[in-house]
Amino acid sequence: MLVSRRNIVLGLGALGLAACQGGVTAPIGATAAAPQWPTVPNAGFDVWVGAFRNRATARGISPATLDAAFRGVGFIPSVVDRDRNQFQKRRTLEDYLAIAASEERVTKGRAALVRHGALLGRIEARYGVPEQIVTAIWGMESKFGERRGEVPVISALATLAYDGRRASFFENQLIAALQIVQAGDVSPRNMRGSWAGAMGHTQFIPTTFRAYAVDFTGDGRRDIWSDDPTDALASTAAYLKASGWQAGQPWGTEVTLPQDFAGGLGRGTKRTSAQWAALGVRNAGGGSLPSAGAGSILRLQAPGTPAFLVFHNFNVILRYNNSEKYGLGIGHLSDRINGAAGLRGDFGPDENGLTLAGRKELQRRLGQKGFDAGSPDGVIGDKTIAAVRAYQRARGLVVDGVASATLLRHLRA
Repeated sequence: MLVSRRNIVLGLGALGLAACQGGVTAPIGATAAAPQWPTVPNAGFDVWVGAFRNRATARGISPATLDAAFRGVGFIPSVVDRDRNQFQKRRTLEDYLAIAASEERVTKGRAALVRHGALLGRIEARYGVPEQIVTAIWGMESKFGERRGEVPVISALATLAYDGRRASFFENQLIAALQIVQAGDVSPRNMRGSWAGAMGHTQFIPTTFRAYAVDFTGDGRRDIWSDDPTDALASTAAYLKASGWQAGQPWGTEVTLPQDFAGGLGRGTKRTSAQWAALGVRNAGGGSLPSAGAGSILRLQAPGTPAFLVFHNFNVILRYNNSEKYGLGIGHLSDRINGAAGLRGDFGPDENGLTLAGRKELQRRLGQKGFDAGSPDGVIGDKTIAAVRAYQRARGLVVDGVASATLLRHLRA
């Protein structure tokens, strides 16, 4: 991405996690089921469009492209509302990984790897990025193409540029979107994406698309919007390669640390695997630590929770989204898609006495009793809290919405 995701914050995208570029946050599966996006009359917006046309023409956008692109374009109030009310829920790494590498996502990812194996193999051969890494990004960004976004990108970007909170950034994205249309990659009507202008199977913003998207099908267009994911997946690999991906090297691995570990945490501390091993770091899966140059130890929760040894390619993943949770989510999901088991370490019980397995059981039992807590992923979100409250109210319990070990015992009775 020319304006890379290094300025981003995932909200997995997806999954209450952050997946976006250019400093715009969005949930994992960055394009979750969208509301309707109606345009409304706005005289100020119309004046802005008139002035923008002159600026766009000066930057090489033809009158014909402008006429086609702005036919039917209008001001979308819900896009402004979304921009002004971004809320990045702070999730623990445990919750993040539970969503990012949910059983549903892993199952769909493995099926996608089989279904598109020949294509992904060709992409890996061309760019050196493992097929499971590309598949994991696809799964994180749009749930394997299921949630590519339905917002008209020209209207969304014009609305955000006019609104002015980040006028320069969004106007540059709008110019890039018009350049994409002018190049013939997509029609204005089919240029759809997220409310912030991220597009296609792997959610490229327009400037990133222009810099890194590729025509892998050879049909003369770089098409990341259609049902065929070929160009989108290849473009993702091309972006990672351009960002410095080292072929044949791992992103990282889960490790165990000695109780008295004092080797230093965080990406600012780098040592070779041999040096880490000398400090008592062990591969959680057994065997020796990967030999992939200098690496760092990440442990994002309390002592005793899972830790990871990450290498250069992990930092490349962060060019897609500069969040260590996102990077670990992609790495872990890619391992799971490639056949690995879940984490070997565990995070222990939460402040309410429930482990991940206990939270999943609580959600399942609520559902069995007619209180919809959503998918039993072990992540306590608004839907689970509402179900807990409804159950407590129906059973004459204190209505506090807390998913606790006490409540789970009540559900089991």
